[in-house]
Amino acid sequence: MNPDLGRLQPYPFEKLAALKQGLRPPLDRHHIALSIGEPKHPTPRLITDALIADLHQLAVYPNTRGLPTLRERIAIWLRSRFGLGSADSTRPDALGIDPERQILPVNGTREALFAFAQAVVDRTREALVLMPNPFYQIYEGAALLAGAQPYYLACEAGNDFIPDFEAVDNATWQACQLVYICSPGNPTGALFDRSTYARLIELAHRHDFVIASDECYSELYLDEFNPPLGLLQVAAAIGNHAFSRCIAFHSLSKRSNAPGLRSGFVAGDAELIERFFAYRTYHGCAMPLPHQQASIAAWGDETHVIENRRLYREKFRAVLEILGSTLPVTSPKAGFYLWPQTPIPDTELAARLYAEENVTVLPGRFLSRRVGNLDPGENRIRLALVPPFDDCVDAARRIRSCLQRL
Repeated sequence: MNPDLGRLQPYPFEKLAALKQGLRPPLDRHHIALSIGEPKHPTPRLITDALIADLHQLAVYPNTRGLPTLRERIAIWLRSRFGLGSADSTRPDALGIDPERQILPVNGTREALFAFAQAVVDRTREALVLMPNPFYQIYEGAALLAGAQPYYLACEAGNDFIPDFEAVDNATWQACQLVYICSPGNPTGALFDRSTYARLIELAHRHDFVIASDECYSELYLDEFNPPLGLLQVAAAIGNHAFSRCIAFHSLSKRSNAPGLRSGFVAGDAELIERFFAYRTYHGCAMPLPHQQASIAAWGDETHVIENRRLYREKFRAVLEILGSTLPVTSPKAGFYLWPQTPIPDTELAARLYAEENVTVLPGRFLSRRVGNLDPGENRIRLALVPPFDDCVDAARRIRSCLQRL
């Protein structure tokens, strides 16, 4: 067996299951899970209709590069959402991104974020993979199984939950081969600004590393008129029109409430995309044709995404009003998580919420790593406002009751 498998840590939900082992929640209240970021809003019918209509294509092997129509639809969406290219559709470069060379459909961002490290990391030399802390654990597992060493960048309130790239020393940058970033951040909801993106792109060219930008929450923003920036958007704005060293990851799971579709894409640097395509050809992970047709429908519609954002805004407003000063927390700019500090250890509060209120939350330390004396997830909890509105309101009231008994 691959010895690097022994370096993997238990997944956060394994730790959560162990924490809850032996606890008996009250039977007079139904269980409410705020622990996992699995969207519960209905999947739009336009997606399911397209999927069902093309089930006859199950008899056909899909192509790893995906249908041209899907890549073209994604390119149109990228132009509209991030301003990549001219609005003049008569120009050859009108889309600002080449659907033939700079876009590759993938089976959700989780699969692609993991596989990308396997294709990028050069095992013949020292390899560091930098990542935010706390983080989506796929980044760490991907680095370890690629033979690299994870390097954790603390995301703390004092720095608006954004990694401090200026604090990284030159030797670390020289050993760095890949940087994972996540904006909007999981679990913090923090957003990279233009100067942070631009600085990281400059560092990537100076020190010869690749940026993997996880943007799967990018369409869940609370200010309808102020969408988050994206890596490729800033790259183009500063003159890096080839998106050199930049790869963005997008998904329909959160945007379109379709986590079971396992559909997303990677886009950016054509040379990196081509090498990743070669890896994926051997990996055997082409997206099924019915899923591609459903994805074409999804990327072509914004009405359901606007409604999705409205539903999350309503939940944030109601939950924050109930929690009030009992659990001081502010609304994030994007995503569907709250990341409050806890008045008692995060694991203790999570256990009490389950045992006393039948509410499951995720302790922050399950999403982070201790480096020296600092664990940026310690004494925080992640609340995923994914259940229906009434359940989110009920959960907030139960959390408040539990906190008032402390």
